[in-house]
Amino acid sequence: MAKPSSGKQTTAKDPLPTTASRRRAEQLQQRQASTQRSSQKQRNKRKVERKAHRDLWFVLGFVVVAVVAVIGVFVYLGSRSTGGSVPAPKPASTSVVSEVTNVSPATLAAVGSGSSQVQNPLTPIKNGPPLVGSTGHPEVFYEGAEYCPYCAAERWGIIAALSRFGTFHNLSQITSSSTDVYPSTQTFSFYKSTYTSQYVDFLPLEVESQQGTALQVPTPAQQQIINTYNKGGSFPFVDVANKYTATGASYDPQLLQGLDAPTIAGSLSNSSSPVAQAILGTANYLTAAICEATNQQPASVCSAAPIPAIQQTLGKTASSSNGSSTGMIPSAPVALMRPSWHQG
Repeated sequence: MAKPSSGKQTTAKDPLPTTASRRRAEQLQQRQASTQRSSQKQRNKRKVERKAHRDLWFVLGFVVVAVVAVIGVFVYLGSRSTGGSVPAPKPASTSVVSEVTNVSPATLAAVGSGSSQVQNPLTPIKNGPPLVGSTGHPEVFYEGAEYCPYCAAERWGIIAALSRFGTFHNLSQITSSSTDVYPSTQTFSFYKSTYTSQYVDFLPLEVESQQGTALQVPTPAQQQIINTYNKGGSFPFVDVANKYTATGASYDPQLLQGLDAPTIAGSLSNSSSPVAQAILGTANYLTAAICEATNQQPASVCSAAPIPAIQQTLGKTASSSNGSSTGMIPSAPVALMRPSWHQG
């Protein structure tokens, strides 16, 4: 017979389920926390990577801009030194060049110092260091500009003089500026020409074209010559081996107004022509100075009339410290002749 119940219920004590649940909850929390940490790490990693990518693109962009800027500078400087859109030089007429470079010695002797057409254009340099060219010969240095009317006039005499010592190649036929004084004076350009001689070197510098664009920039050594002996900055400027300088035109460019190149060249065979007296008188003065630099070589040139007589007069005309001789034809104003970037 079963025992009657006492009315009390006995509850079994089993802590294991509670402990397991707690453990599962903790594990779940740990997994969640680990997942959150992992997600945060991934987010941080992506942020770092995005920042690194942004920095890389920034650096690349900066490099690209810098390279473009450098290229732009070189293009700009290149266009300045080569004249940019300067038209190709027009070769000088063979017949005109021949008449200027093969003047009869008899005509040169008859012209002498050019009568009243030419003022003694040369100023002596005292105790100047020898100016020697790339071949070791005495150097004649010229600085001018294609648009300059005074340079236009002076080039005729320079070519006639130097042709007695050597040979020109690739001379160009041009005119001075049509908007300057003595407009469209017929002349030559030394730009891209060459000169060969066993007695003297010739280094010409045409700093601007007919249009006023840059052609050639002086080297530091050339700029030193200009700064020392052409302080006024006038065109044209000629330095004969650091023995003599000529600043400005040696005669009035008005003589050439309205004349074409063949007419000017043809006049050089007539010693009584004012054009011949001006151009060949200038050439004789320059020849006399060059002969002093070459120790009177070649003798066939330096001992021929009127060179010995002219050498006795070189440097006798009073000159001011800025290189302009009394009575000398003025060169074009500096403000028109010397571009601002060329000031030394």
